[in-house]
Amino acid sequence: MQFLAISGSLRHASSNTELLRAVALLAPPGLRITQFDGLRALPHFNPDLDTDPPSSAVRVLRESIAAADGLLISSPEYAHGVPGVLKNALDWLVSGVEIVGKPIGLLNASPRAVHAQASLVEILRTMAAEVVPGAHVSVPLLGRNLDAAGIAADPELALVVRGAVTALMHAAQGREHSRRCPSIAQPC
Repeated sequence: MQFLAISGSLRHASSNTELLRAVALLAPPGLRITQFDGLRALPHFNPDLDTDPPSSAVRVLRESIAAADGLLISSPEYAHGVPGVLKNALDWLVSGVEIVGKPIGLLNASPRAVHAQASLVEILRTMAAEVVPGAHVSVPLLGRNLDAAGIAADPELALVVRGAVTALMHAAQGREHSRRCPSIAQPC
């Protein structure tokens, strides 16, 4: 199973990016976490530029999401909203099917960042993605200055992260089972 991790922050020492790196450290055997680092390469969304074939940065984004069994997004909140770079990436997905039905976990590195999380839930549901309730968690990193190893080594934080990953894995496995076995009349 493979999850794609997307940080909504471009900062070098971002707690959101470190949180996603910690997810990779805590992932159970058989789960591969791939960090997506192409947000800064995406052009500003413009429907006139959404051509076939798309730009290479947009193609990489779409192919990465299509290949993933689930997504993990960790994003800061700026001025009570989703950072522009993350919203831009989501806008590039609106015309495609890559995110439709895709199980998504939303990690939050600051319990105060409630507006961006609520906005992300609304955006993703509008795009027909599946925001997995048990994988929508707040991990209290605010002011702790922990890197990925520090997050993974903290028993309380690791428990929260593992719980979110487990919930997302169950949702992804259920989605895969539904694709293989679309009918109750035809058991798999």
